[in-house]
Amino acid sequence: MAASQTLFPGVALVTGAAGSGIGNATAHAFAEAGCTRIAITDINPTTLESTKKSVEEKFPKSQVFALAGDISSSEFVDNFIAQVVQKFSRLDYCVNCAGVLGPGKDSTTTSIEEFDRVNAVNYRGCWLTSRAQLKTMVDQEPLASHDGLRPAQRGAIVNIASQLGIVGRPNAAAYCASKAAVIGLTRSDAIDYSAHAIRVNCICPGVIETPFIMTREEDKQAILPFANIAPMKRMGQPYEVADAALFLCSTKASFVQGHAMTVDGG
Repeated sequence: MAASQTLFPGVALVTGAAGSGIGNATAHAFAEAGCTRIAITDINPTTLESTKKSVEEKFPKSQVFALAGDISSSEFVDNFIAQVVQKFSRLDYCVNCAGVLGPGKDSTTTSIEEFDRVNAVNYRGCWLTSRAQLKTMVDQEPLASHDGLRPAQRGAIVNIASQLGIVGRPNAAAYCASKAAVIGLTRSDAIDYSAHAIRVNCICPGVIETPFIMTREEDKQAILPFANIAPMKRMGQPYEVADAALFLCSTKASFVQGHAMTVDGG
């Protein structure tokens, strides 16, 4: 097969793409890297539309399809993926960023409703979206690698987990468990879909400077001290996580499978 003109000749999809967080940065990064067909979703229709307009204005060659909805709903997820495939014919690179913070409580003071809210998005939502993406990828023709030398791939999925899926933190049992589940899901799907030329990896960010953690004062005060634990002693930026996601989606990562990559400043 001939080498591709770009690392991303296929179709990219990003969940949790609204606002100015990791999903937004990832959508922009795909466009900057030459991906011209991008699908995005988020629960907030206003900020999602803002992301769409921003990408299209900065990168005029990009076609961006945006549909707002709740990724914890199987009906929405299936409809969204179906519309993406109807518009762009296939699905090649998926970065599942949608997530919510936990209540900041230990297990005995966390309500069942709070536990269910965290897991509905962080674990169930990630499973629903990656599941629908895999269903599409297994039936499509693979794309050649960027250099024509590496194996072609039918698709690549990157789930955004967390450093807290690997280590614990006080008053975060529900959140840590939901992100550990994402890592387990990633590793299992990597085993099951290797035979289909689909790669599944995840990223475990440390403290990233996004509105997600900086808006509520109680969240900020709880999280900021952990930024100083890492050797680099700073918060990461959304585009630093986006860069890692694009690497894992690209065929430059052709032999990376089932990996939980920490992007946490050490």
